[in-house]
Amino acid sequence: MSAAGSSNPEYVVARVRARRGKLYGGEEYRKLTRMTPSEIARFMEESTYEAAINALGSRHSGVDLIEYALNKDLAEQFEAILDWSEGRIYDLVVRYLRKFDAWNVKTIVRGIYTDASQEEVEVDLIRAGEFDDRRIRRLLEADSVEAVVEILEDTIYGDALDAALPEYEESGVLVPLENAVDRAFYERLLDNLPGGEPIRQYREFLQAEIDFRNARNALRLARSGAEIDPAEYYIEGGELFSRSDLSRLANNVDELVTYLEESKYGGEIGDALAELRDAESLIAFEHATETALLEYADKLGTIHPTSVTPVISYILAKEREVENIRAIARGKEAGLSDEQIEEELVIQ
Repeated sequence: MSAAGSSNPEYVVARVRARRGKLYGGEEYRKLTRMTPSEIARFMEESTYEAAINALGSRHSGVDLIEYALNKDLAEQFEAILDWSEGRIYDLVVRYLRKFDAWNVKTIVRGIYTDASQEEVEVDLIRAGEFDDRRIRRLLEADSVEAVVEILEDTIYGDALDAALPEYEESGVLVPLENAVDRAFYERLLDNLPGGEPIRQYREFLQAEIDFRNARNALRLARSGAEIDPAEYYIEGGELFSRSDLSRLANNVDELVTYLEESKYGGEIGDALAELRDAESLIAFEHATETALLEYADKLGTIHPTSVTPVISYILAKEREVENIRAIARGKEAGLSDEQIEEELVIQ
């Protein structure tokens, strides 16, 4: 695992493509939605999740076993990618995997905010970023948001969280902290990217991801009716919105949807946008943006087959597989119907 020396994208992409072919497809998801949690665990044991299920089966059962096995396997998959990678491709992959550090920070802060137990928070953590076990343990043991900010003061999130803390304390809502984490992640992700056509295409993908996140944030605020200026939570780096665009459009859902329909992304998420005008939920739109990002990454991976993009495409697809299985298991535990669970899935 090294960021020094020559890069080896051909080797890494070949290993990743082999693993991509083992991901679950629509048929497997249809089977899973008709199983009980114990049956889901047995199904996973007969696939690539065998090692994780066997390692955790003596300590956990049911949905807990599924949750812990999913997160363990995800972390091990991405750790393997870093072990294979050298030079430039290592640097690009490790940058992107910091998204799981961001996820973990937000998950721990939410846990403190809702007074959840350490066990309830830990099951949702994904140990696939840069944070080591010691830092994760310290974060889990933190008894306040202020303590979390102090633990992270030497990371890329430290300054952003410290600046957002007064607004959180004044408003009593998590939005300032969560957006501070996202902004810190994307700012570092786009900073000082190397040149070349494959990297330019990769930057376009990252910009699309930021555009969709800004759009989701704006739509959530528009639907909430809260008197919050979306510009305060704007993430730099995208192409679709300026700060003033978000401030203006978030006040009118119809105008915002029209703006998105007429953008370069309209063809990718047009159906979801059409439904969004009358929908009570943003789920369809969020699923459409996730599908669009998956397809966009796949497309770029065919244009530059020995670049970092096929690796990022696999990371997204593997992450989505884990989220789909988790949604099925949790849906079963909550007593949802098969049809309700299927609505929660994102399948390419």
